[in-house]
Amino acid sequence: MKVDIISIAKKERSLYDPLNKELIKMSSRFAKINDIELFSKDVTKAHTIGPSAAQSAYTESLEPYLEGGYKVALHPDGKIIDSHEFSKLLADKMAVKFFIGGAYGFDDALLKRCDKVISLGKITMTHKIAKVVLLEQIYRGFSILSNHPYHK
Repeated sequence: MKVDIISIAKKERSLYDPLNKELIKMSSRFAKINDIELFSKDVTKAHTIGPSAAQSAYTESLEPYLEGGYKVALHPDGKIIDSHEFSKLLADKMAVKFFIGGAYGFDDALLKRCDKVISLGKITMTHKIAKVVLLEQIYRGFSILSNHPYHK
């Protein structure tokens, strides 16, 4: 199985990097995890114009990744699910793609192209923390599906 995490984020070192790497390593026995961060000059320019322009730039940046696989967008207005429901997003799939938006979130056009739109909760968190939470839930989801004791 292949899991892609595609986010609108600047590629920069973070204190969360070691934790992300550890969670990816833990999940590697279940799936190949790819962490893809995108932040083009067009996104930078769009941020100076406004939210709508930024959302359009995000969609344009993500366009090559919107084909194939089961697509899940992380969005504040998405459905809040528990870990068991999350594990079902991973079950019986060859490829799953998780999308984390930029500062202005996603436009409706992108959300409609996804198979599922979920929220990690009602609180606001940085993209770096959202990615850590997502990676932990991916590992927990695989643990649930394989009856591994980690979830208990």
